[in-house]
Amino acid sequence: MFNARDSFFIDGGWAAPKGTETITIINPSTEEVIGRTPEGTNADVDAAVAAARRALEDPRGWGGYTPQQRADALHRLADELDARQGEIASAVSSQNGMPISVSSQLETNYPSAVLRYYAGLAASAETEERRPGFLGMGDTLVQRSPIGVVAAIVPWNFPQALTAWKIGPALAAGCTIVLKPSPETVLDAYLLADAVTAAGIPPGTVNIVPAGRAVGAYLVSHPGVDKVTFTGSTAAGRSIGETCGRLLRPVTLELGGKSAALFLDDVDLDLTKIGEALVTACLLNNGQTCFLNSRILAPRSRYDEVVDAVSTLAGSMTVGDALDPATQIGPMSTAAHRDRVEGYIAKGKAEGARVTVGGGRPAGRTRGWFVEPTVFADVDNSAVIAQEEIFGPVLSVIAYDNDEDAVRIANESDYGLGGSVWTADSQRGQAIARRVRTGTIGVNRYLPDMAAPFGGVKASGVGRELGPEALAAHWEIKSIYV
Repeated sequence: MFNARDSFFIDGGWAAPKGTETITIINPSTEEVIGRTPEGTNADVDAAVAAARRALEDPRGWGGYTPQQRADALHRLADELDARQGEIASAVSSQNGMPISVSSQLETNYPSAVLRYYAGLAASAETEERRPGFLGMGDTLVQRSPIGVVAAIVPWNFPQALTAWKIGPALAAGCTIVLKPSPETVLDAYLLADAVTAAGIPPGTVNIVPAGRAVGAYLVSHPGVDKVTFTGSTAAGRSIGETCGRLLRPVTLELGGKSAALFLDDVDLDLTKIGEALVTACLLNNGQTCFLNSRILAPRSRYDEVVDAVSTLAGSMTVGDALDPATQIGPMSTAAHRDRVEGYIAKGKAEGARVTVGGGRPAGRTRGWFVEPTVFADVDNSAVIAQEEIFGPVLSVIAYDNDEDAVRIANESDYGLGGSVWTADSQRGQAIARRVRTGTIGVNRYLPDMAAPFGGVKASGVGRELGPEALAAHWEIKSIYV
């Protein structure tokens, strides 16, 4: 499979690039070149932002759409994405190594469902309300209007799902968008552009410019941008936050994580019952997921049992080509990222942690950037592998004494994005979950719900995506005293 595109999606059509640099896409399962696209420049961003501004202010285009018209457009876009499900899933898995069994759900069905969810909110949202004055001096009209042009920067690990998280609430609120996909996953962004065109969304409403970090930084600071929404590393998020803070520009940052899965002493470790949920919580997408529960907290009274169960689960997973339906763990996204993950495995060994399964590259695979699912036992929570985000299929099992100790260890992290509690007593699990300082947490499962706010605390980010909260974050609020 080889894909070549030679232009950008700007102002409802295909625009020739302003520069000459290109992006080469390599399949991480085979190390073969599968596509090339132009790489965006500052001038391309200028054109995209200008198009978004025109669409925002055009009463005959997106700027004049009623909430119901916006809802209808989102439904049409969801339908067009559904019509391209096979192409999108294949493109994503061929670019970032996500198993096709995962991309066929979370990169296809899920994004269109998110768009339909926000279509429902767009149609029902109250854009103006009248409030009685507190002092009896008249009423106030509270107006909610689109915040403006949104710069949306998405990473490579869940490119379509996270794009939907951004464009869904933005379009529902009436905003226009400049989307910057990651250079590692650009082919699926072109399929999105095709869907936008087919859905009849007005020119300039959605603009797509693939580019690297430098151009992304230019987009963040662009004077024509009114809000930034970013998903990616904490280091990049800090830089973006600094820029937006100086500009007094609203920003949503969904960043890294080092979440904990708390196994309580009454947990049922039967993998036929909890295995699938554990994979989703701890190893989804080859471990290349920000919210993954990569710290496994186990009671000392059942420590060996937990280590055996987690090791059995990790060791049973099928490693292979991302496009093989039987694959459960695909390759790392790039050669450099595999090197990074292997570097953390080496650090874990050097710190004295015990490898119970994995720890190397799968036998018999001479091509592709594969790493075996790896479990470390005898890990102290202060260890590097327990504190830093690895972003690969590497789990650390940490012992605790009692519930108080488990909560303390879970909270001893710079991050606070996800987490889970595993127990036979749901009420007890909820009580523990309330004490863990994190933006999201599950009891006996973990997967973000599109109707609920998602985001982190501490170094895991600022603001919330999903739920009505994300829609509200794309509104500008005005009070009119009458």
